Amino acid sequence: MTSVAQSAAALRRSGEGTVLVLAGDWRLGEPVADRESTLEALGALPRGTDVSVDGAALGAWDSALIAFLMQAVEATQRGGISLDTAELPDGARKLLALALAVPEKAGARRSHRVPPFVERVGQTAGEIAREANGFVTFVGDVTLSLGRFVTGRARFRKSDLGLAVQQVGIDALGVVALINFLVGLILAFVGAAQLQAFGAAIFVANLVGIAVVRDMAAIMTAIVMAGRSGAAFAASLGTMQSNQEIDALRTAGISPIDYLVLPRVIALVLMMPLLALFADAVGVMGGAVVGMVMLDLSATRYLEQTREALTMGYLLGGLFKATVYGALVAIAGCWRGMLSGRTAAAVGQATTSAVVVGILLIISAAGLFAVVFYVLGL
Repeated sequence: MTSVAQSAAALRRSGEGTVLVLAGDWRLGEPVADRESTLEALGALPRGTDVSVDGAALGAWDSALIAFLMQAVEATQRGGISLDTAELPDGARKLLALALAVPEKAGARRSHRVPPFVERVGQTAGEIAREANGFVTFVGDVTLSLGRFVTGRARFRKSDLGLAVQQVGIDALGVVALINFLVGLILAFVGAAQLQAFGAAIFVANLVGIAVVRDMAAIMTAIVMAGRSGAAFAASLGTMQSNQEIDALRTAGISPIDYLVLPRVIALVLMMPLLALFADAVGVMGGAVVGMVMLDLSATRYLEQTREALTMGYLLGGLFKATVYGALVAIAGCWRGMLSGRTAAAVGQATTSAVVVGILLIISAAGLFAVVFYVLGL
C-alpha cells in the first residue's frame, strides 16, 4: 500500500520576505493541515509584502493544490501582495496560469447572502399561500371527481377500490386495536388515580367512555391511518409520478384523480367510521381492564356505567369526526403523492410531508370540532 504524506501549508519569514511553504501530497478529499489559518494569515500581511511559494517538499498533487493556490492568489490580490510562483512544479504553475488567464464572470460565484428577517417572513408567507391554494385546488378536483362517481361517470377499476378497502380497513385492525386499547388503559389509569381520592372511582367508566367515543378513538385512529395509509398513498403515487405512469394516464385521456385518487379517498372515507366504531369498543375494553384490576369493579358494573354515560349523540358525533378525518388523511396523502418529483429522494419527501400534513389537518379539525360542538351544545 502506497503511503500518503500529510499535506500542509505554512507561512514563514525569510529575510525581508515571506515564504508560503507547501508540503506533502495534495489530493482531493484529503485534509490539509493549517489550510484556513494560512490563508487568513496570507490575506492579513501588510500591503506590498513579497511572498514566494516554496514547493520543494510537495509530493503527489491534483486539482486540490490548484484550488488552494487560486484561493491564495485571491487573498494576495485583495491585500495588494505579490505572489511569486516560480518555485512551483511546472505542471502546477501552468495549470494555475491557465486558470487565471480568463477572468471570473461577474455573478458566476454562488451568493451566500442571508435575506433579512422581513424578507424571510414574506417568502414563508408566500410559500404557505401557494401550498394552501394548491391544497384547495386539489380538494376541488376530488370533489368534482366524487360528483362524477355519484353520477356514474368516473373511470376507475372496481378492483382498485376493493384492494384499497382491504389495505386501509382489514389490514389496519391490529394496529388500531393496539393503539386504542392502550389509550383507553392510560385514560383509565390517570383518571383512577385522581377519582379514587374523592371516592368516585366508578366514574372512571364515564371518563373513558365519553373521551374515547367522542374524540380519542377517532383522533388516534386517524393519526394511525395518516402514518400508515396516508404515507402509503403518497409513496405509491409518488413512485407512479417518477415512473411517468401518471403522465401516461393523462396522455391516454384518463383523469388521474378519477383513476388513482378517487378509489383511495372512497376507501378511507368508508372504512374510517367502521374503524372508529371498532376503536370505541377496544378503548372501552382498555378502561375496563384498569377498572377490574385496579378498582375492583366487575366487568358488568363497569360496562353498565359506561352505557349510562354514553348517548347516541356522542357516538354519532365521533363517527362523523372519523369520517372527516379519513377524508383529510386520504386527500393529504394523495395530494403530496401527486406533487412528488421524479427522484427517489422526492418520493421520500412526499411520503414524509403526507404524514405531517395529515396529522396537522387532523389536529386542526379536532380543535375546530371541539369549538363548534361546544357552541352547538353537542
